[in-house]
Amino acid sequence: MSILMSQQQVKSDMAIQLMSKTMEMAEMSSESMTDMLETAVVPHPDLGQMIDIKA
Repeated sequence: MSILMSQQQVKSDMAIQLMSKTMEMAEMSSESMTDMLETAVVPHPDLGQMIDIKA
């Protein structure tokens, strides 16, 4: 009985560690995505809206 409880505890601890690592990776990914979006160059809002056909 004690061995089964110990094995369950190990499985539970492993699952918690795996979830923690997954959350850390997701957080790092979202931070890098936020940084990328903050540094992205936003084009002028009127760019490409008008065509000069007189030329």
